[in-house]
Amino acid sequence: MTRPIPTHLIVGFLGAGKTTAILDLLQHKPEGEIWAVLVNEFGEVGIDGALLRARGAMVREVPGGCMCCVAGLPMQMGLNMLIQQAQPDRLLIEPTGLGHPEQIMRILRGEFYTDLLSVESTFCLVDPRRLDDSRVLKDVQFQDQAAIADVLVANKIDLCSDSQLANFDLWAKGFQPPKARIAHTRNGALDPAWLQLPSTPRSLQFPTAHHHHGHGAESAVAQTETATEAEWWYRENAGDGHFSIGWQMGPEICFKRSPLMGVVMDARFARVKGVVRTADGWLAINAVGGDAASERIDPQPEGRLEIISRLELDAGQLDQRLLAMLE
Repeated sequence: MTRPIPTHLIVGFLGAGKTTAILDLLQHKPEGEIWAVLVNEFGEVGIDGALLRARGAMVREVPGGCMCCVAGLPMQMGLNMLIQQAQPDRLLIEPTGLGHPEQIMRILRGEFYTDLLSVESTFCLVDPRRLDDSRVLKDVQFQDQAAIADVLVANKIDLCSDSQLANFDLWAKGFQPPKARIAHTRNGALDPAWLQLPSTPRSLQFPTAHHHHGHGAESAVAQTETATEAEWWYRENAGDGHFSIGWQMGPEICFKRSPLMGVVMDARFARVKGVVRTADGWLAINAVGGDAASERIDPQPEGRLEIISRLELDAGQLDQRLLAMLE
C-alpha cells in the first residue's frame, strides 16, 4: 500500500440502519476506487454481508458475536484477508449493534495497523424513537457507540415525532468533546463529505464493558419432503442479554410470503433480517420490533434468516413454524 487506507467505523444499535447507510455511501464511491466492507453480526449466519454483496461491495464477514472477542483474533483475521484480497482505497467497518467499540478501535489504532490504516471519521446512527426506551439509554454498548462517534446521525426521521427529534438533538449536544457533526437523515442517507471530517479521540464511559459472546453448536433439522439436512440448518447464539437463531438454506427453499412476514412482524423479536426466496421472488427482509420492510433483490446463492430477541427463543418450535411455511 502506498498510503494508509482511510478507515471508518460505522456503529449503531440494533436496527439503526448501519447497513442501509453503507449501501448509500457505496453509491457515492468515486469511479475507479475500491471500497471494502468488514461486517460483523451478532448472529451466526450473517445477513448484512449477503445484502452488501448483492450490491457489488467487496465484503468480509465476521459472524457469531462481537468480532473483537478472543483478543481480537477474528477481527484481525477478517481484516487482514479483506485488505489482502481487495486492496481497497477506503475501508468501512460495521460492528454488530450489540458490540462495544472500545476494543475494535484499540485494534485499528494499534501498532500492527499504524502504517496500514488511517482511522478517520467514525459514524453512529441512532433511531430517535429508541431514546424513549430506558433500557436502550442504560445500555453501556449503546452509550459508548454514541460517545465514540465523530458524526452522530438521527436516522429514520420520517418515522419519529418532532418531540423525539428534539430529544435526540438535546441528547446529542451533551457529548464532550462536541461532535464534528450532528445530523438528521432518513433511509440511511449520509453525506459523503462527512467522510472527510476529522476524527477526534474520545473518552468512553464504560471502556471495560465488553462481554464475550457464546457460540451455539450447529443443529440440523429433520428431513422432510421440502427440506433436508444438506440444505437447511440453524445455529443459536446468546450474549449481552440477547438470543439469536440463524437459518441457512439452499436456493430452492421457497416460502409463502404472507405467513413468513407474520413471523417477521412479531413484536417480541428485537430484530429480524433475511435474504429469502418466496413465491413472489427473492426478498431482503428487515424488521425492528415488529416494524418490517421488504424489497425485491436478485436471486441469491442461498437463503438466510436471523431472529434476535431479548427473550430466550424456542429454536425447535420456531424451526417447525418456518418449515410449515414452505411452498
